[in-house]
Amino acid sequence: MATQIPERPRLSSKTSHRYAIVESIYNDEFVVPMAEAASNEIHAIEPTAKIVRALASGSFEIPVVAQALLEREKFDALIALGVILRGETAHADLIARAVTDALMRLSLDYKTPIIHEVLLLDNPQQAQLRCLDPQFNRGIEAARAAVNSVRILEEIRPPRTPIKPITPE
Repeated sequence: MATQIPERPRLSSKTSHRYAIVESIYNDEFVVPMAEAASNEIHAIEPTAKIVRALASGSFEIPVVAQALLEREKFDALIALGVILRGETAHADLIARAVTDALMRLSLDYKTPIIHEVLLLDNPQQAQLRCLDPQFNRGIEAARAAVNSVRILEEIRPPRTPIKPITPE
């Protein structure tokens, strides 16, 4: 595990971006603190940011909820939060791979950064460190990654040119 999270991006009150956070209700004792940390961190960086939080029944369902949100409205970035604990079978690994593949596909299809913090962990102790410890909370890391991704894309994407209306002669 990394011993530090990325530095906080500079404060910006010039822009008001839209962020979505999709969080699993399964293992919510770990996921809710990540979601709250992500939301608080985004507002600390962009006080006027708009944040929509949505629930998914489990990590496997996060991509379909993310897709529904992206179909409904435009977001500058989406954060996916979940905790999958390994058991004695390969089930957790299969879920994690499916979620990863689906989130990447959605990100490319919708041209929207999706920050993947659906954590595949070996035990609850790892979850406590990554989700509850304020120094290493992956929700904070996800928020910073989302803000940085939005800012980077704004710099490299060409500005949209308004379409001129056709006027009859």
